[in-house]
Amino acid sequence: MSISKIASIEKRLQIKRLVGATRIVAPIIESDVVKGLTQTPKSLPPRYFYDDFGSELFEKICELPEYYLTRTETAILQQYAHEIAKITGACELVELGSGSSTKTRILLNAYNQLGYPLRYLPIDVSAGILESSAKQLLADYPSLQIDAIAGTYELALAQLLPTQLPSRMICFIGSSLGNLKPHECDMFFSQITDALQVGEYFLLGVDLQKPKQILEPAYNDSQGVTAAFNLNMLNHLNRQFQGNFDTTEFKHWAFYNETEQQIEMHLRSLRSQTVELQSLNITINFAPDETILTEISRKFDLNNLQQQLTTRGLVPIKAWTDSNQWFGLLLCQLQA
Repeated sequence: MSISKIASIEKRLQIKRLVGATRIVAPIIESDVVKGLTQTPKSLPPRYFYDDFGSELFEKICELPEYYLTRTETAILQQYAHEIAKITGACELVELGSGSSTKTRILLNAYNQLGYPLRYLPIDVSAGILESSAKQLLADYPSLQIDAIAGTYELALAQLLPTQLPSRMICFIGSSLGNLKPHECDMFFSQITDALQVGEYFLLGVDLQKPKQILEPAYNDSQGVTAAFNLNMLNHLNRQFQGNFDTTEFKHWAFYNETEQQIEMHLRSLRSQTVELQSLNITINFAPDETILTEISRKFDLNNLQQQLTTRGLVPIKAWTDSNQWFGLLLCQLQA
């Protein structure tokens, strides 16, 4: 890459690391870990999946043959991105949990083809994958401006400045809404409405309800990548909180809870054991077969979800699905 091109990339890239803000909320984050591991049943926040290695593993999950979610949503975006861009007009794209920004390219291509200016605000807790993906995008899109934010959704949404373009669209694609419990969904939708001006947009991707024979293999892949992703959470805790989890003494367990209509991912203790997190000053006892709930992935009814969004002022103006009705993509507009 030429020196002039590198200089151009550096000029068009800003990365804001919410370090100070993260320190402020650190006691809250740590209390979530303490509470989750000392209660019965045990649980941990899904954000601990996403250190840099966890983010890399998730990118591999998205390419697995069993993991239908990514390719299904990608196909919907490829078919309807141009329509989305025409509806919103010139629009700043804010993406929550941007990762490698692979699907975002489909949207950027659509806006670029219509001659709209390109401005992208990726938000991710992994600063490493945020920087590498941003630099690749800037190399591929000469007119693109990126203002990236390394931090949690909550912190980043609260610090968004008014957009420089005629409108803004917050994108939450990839079915991550399913990781939130119903009351957490309500709180999240409130954060979205607070971050938008009336008339601006919210693009939401969700996994839809379907038989467990389709769902369960997506979270129990034959290559064991999802298992490694789940177990890496313990390595992340070890590093961050001076812990001594032994990942060989835990096993990945994922199943579809038909009553709650959600996939549940657990880490199951293979024996009676004791683990310490020194910097949190806690000792955790595990009985044989006791589990830590690490993630839920709720599966949605599209009509019910649209009604819920409407009550929050996020009115769906268009909904798209694939031919199997496996995945849904909703474009909502904030109304007064």
